Amino acid sequence: MLRMSTLFLRTLREDPADAEVPSHRLLVRAGYVRRVAPGIYSWLPLGLRTLDRVSRIVREEMDRIGGQEVLFPALLPREPYEATGRWTDYGDGIFRLKDRKGHDYLLGPTHEELFTLMVKGEYSSYKDLPLTLYQIQNKYRDEARPRAGIIRGREFLMKDSYSFDVSDEGLQVSYDAHRVAYQRIFERLGLSYRIVSAVSGAMGGSASEEFLATTPTGEDTYVACTSCDYAANVEAATVQVPADSDPAAQAPLEVLDTPDTPTIESLCALLGVEASQTLKNVVLQLRNPDGTTELLVVGVPGDREVDLKAVEANVFPAEVEPFDDFAKHPGLVRGYIGPQVLRDLKIRYVVDPRVTTGSGWVTGANEAGKHARNVVMGRDFEPDGVVPAAQVRDGDLCARCGSLLEINRGIEIGHVFQLGRKFAAALELKVLDQNGKQVVVTMGSYGIGVSRAIAAIAEQSYDEKGLVWPRSVAPADVHIVAMGKDQQLPEAERIAGELEAAGLTVLLDDRGVSFGVAFKDVELLGVPTALVVGKGLADGEVEVRDRKTGDIRKVPVADAVTEVLADVRGR
Repeated sequence: MLRMSTLFLRTLREDPADAEVPSHRLLVRAGYVRRVAPGIYSWLPLGLRTLDRVSRIVREEMDRIGGQEVLFPALLPREPYEATGRWTDYGDGIFRLKDRKGHDYLLGPTHEELFTLMVKGEYSSYKDLPLTLYQIQNKYRDEARPRAGIIRGREFLMKDSYSFDVSDEGLQVSYDAHRVAYQRIFERLGLSYRIVSAVSGAMGGSASEEFLATTPTGEDTYVACTSCDYAANVEAATVQVPADSDPAAQAPLEVLDTPDTPTIESLCALLGVEASQTLKNVVLQLRNPDGTTELLVVGVPGDREVDLKAVEANVFPAEVEPFDDFAKHPGLVRGYIGPQVLRDLKIRYVVDPRVTTGSGWVTGANEAGKHARNVVMGRDFEPDGVVPAAQVRDGDLCARCGSLLEINRGIEIGHVFQLGRKFAAALELKVLDQNGKQVVVTMGSYGIGVSRAIAAIAEQSYDEKGLVWPRSVAPADVHIVAMGKDQQLPEAERIAGELEAAGLTVLLDDRGVSFGVAFKDVELLGVPTALVVGKGLADGEVEVRDRKTGDIRKVPVADAVTEVLADVRGR
């Protein structure tokens, strides 16, 4: 029994000064977590109980699809990550350290290498596969800007699992099984979520999907079609774009005098054109993991802004930085940059998909005070690549069905990847197939942010008074409050004992505090069912309260246990 008189718990009436989102504010105020350092939190007893309940659901569903749990160390040697290139690719994103002998280590950000080597050390035949292994363990990433409490931290609890198959067909089966398991997990956690297409980024591989808990406070933006089931993270979103056309059919390029027009607005005002007819060329700097830098110019229609997050996702492992040192690159005329000379300048140039072959644009002429009209892709310039670089907007059209797209926000709670053979090839994980031939194993990688899921649940399950936990993850099944100086506490303890004997977890407020204090904590802590043993006991009644709906019903004290059990187990 969790007695509040002895429970290690202090609730707060004021919001923490650094709280940015409701989950951060309420988890701290309710005494579930406490900040240790930026992006690093301790879990107190009620928070740890909630964390354990989420972990148990994850374990049950992973075991259900045949997963087997293992546990790796968090302190990892450099060599496996060197073999896959990720020691360099991670750049400043990981915590690195040396032991007393000068050997390099890192705090594990993720464990593909270790899982791969474990299977390599134990298995050698196709008969051993398929195989799924998973762990629930702390991960460490040196976030440049930890924020929003436990949503984006430097240390976090994660479930990562890996499937090992002989063939691509087998990988698809494993991938589909994980996808279904994730749906069951998030439904059991009471989360409203959306599955969206995503880029693979550091993981590589082919298929990649994110599970996003829908909330306006989420830091991930995704697009969803208002008609069909298309949904994608903005970094992977595709929209309906004009069809390619014949570049030779366009009018010839024409250079125009456009003095004092360094902005899209000033150019449009002078020429009487729409911003969507202009081609904006934004100069960025890429910082590679080895510290070297290179320029990248991104071309987008002038009525759009560049989505830096989308660009960065498509140029990994480089990081995107602003660029402002035009003096070192005299070929780039600030405010008048056009794509016509970028190849000669050996500057990498990528365009948004809206810039199609045969499309003609008004853009810079690479000379101060001059622009060019009818600058045609495929005739006057060729990009080095196409990436979804322009920000997507409400009202853009779905590439799949042509209906309107809408913009939404969410918190990433899960991610599934078809890794393929990237890690297995790098670490030489091979097995003998049915013909006695060595083949490289194909892998899938699947992650769930266990601690982040608690924040996501809190973001979806609260009101102006406090948390409102789904029953599956609440730290207790019932919150019993003893109010009064007569027989209320002994009767509350008796009911609590019977409920515990029936298998429930009971939080008992036996502190003898005022009605106002006790009920502020009932509302703040968010246990789904509360039982109040108060003055009504003199009339043989107690109150059963529903935290979510606010409903209060009086029941005979003799029926209290039965009524609470019915609420908890479902009527």
